[in-house]
Amino acid sequence: MSKNNKRIQKIILIALLIITFTTGCTKTLVDKNKKTVKNNETGQNLVENILCKPTNKESIKQYKKYKVNIDKLPDCDSFKLTSGKYEGIWTTIFVKPLAYVILKLGLATKNYAISIVLVLLIIRLATYPVTKKTMKQSQMMQEINPEMKRIQKKYEGKQDEESLSKQSQEMMMLYKKYNINPISGCLVSFIQLPIFIAFYEAVQRFPAIFEDSFLTIQLGTTPFVGFGRSNLYMYIILMILIAVSTFYSFKMSMSSDQVDPNMKQMPIFMSIMIIVTALFMPSALCIYWFFNNLFTIIQNKIVRKSMKNNNKTLKGSKRSYGKA
Repeated sequence: MSKNNKRIQKIILIALLIITFTTGCTKTLVDKNKKTVKNNETGQNLVENILCKPTNKESIKQYKKYKVNIDKLPDCDSFKLTSGKYEGIWTTIFVKPLAYVILKLGLATKNYAISIVLVLLIIRLATYPVTKKTMKQSQMMQEINPEMKRIQKKYEGKQDEESLSKQSQEMMMLYKKYNINPISGCLVSFIQLPIFIAFYEAVQRFPAIFEDSFLTIQLGTTPFVGFGRSNLYMYIILMILIAVSTFYSFKMSMSSDQVDPNMKQMPIFMSIMIIVTALFMPSALCIYWFFNNLFTIIQNKIVRKSMKNNNKTLKGSKRSYGKA
């Protein structure tokens, strides 16, 4: 991938981060000393602008202590898309509809972690055509990597305008030859990042979700806090699953024999960064992240198998044509 394309992807990702974080609505509950208020039972940070009533006694106690008016809030079981006041496009289009579906599926499955996984599965299936196209493009980028290196080597050290223009033209011709759109690699980021932030908002602002647990893992508690509890081994297992699935997911997207040697450590670096981040995310988001990695790996394997079968069919057709 050319430097210009990498630069474009970085700009798009930064823009998405700015948009999602500046339009997000979660407000942490703080005391008069600006310290975060926690639920003493679960150790989780409480959110001031929740959208339905909590049922946990300790949470209720803390909310009333800091004069958060929870009596006017609807029960989470009866939450509607029209519940609460208008809080902007982000909450209206992303957070409330997503949380509504999670809540309804949670009531049906009797567990909100399962409903999060089901909603994620629905989203992944719905966006599979885009994901499939992006994965194919990524695979093709790996296959044409030797040709890209040849072009880069041809103009190595040449910084004059004419050489840079010719290099860019040859790269574009290469993309055109193999029907590759370098920008398409950003499509998944366009989809996944807002969805991830919306999941975060839904988990943080709906007590029914963050008060629930799954296999003794409290959904609103971070693994960092969970390590200090009696069932710490479950949080350790969760972190191991995230680490392995993240590393394997990144590893699958890179070809060991074609990738730039400087990029070979990228899966390890990215995995460490995500593990550190996951330590301070609600466990519900950690469960989301693991299954998102799992679905990505499965979809990647399906796409690769499909491409291999297509290549075999194409080669077989060429041999038959040659014999004829």
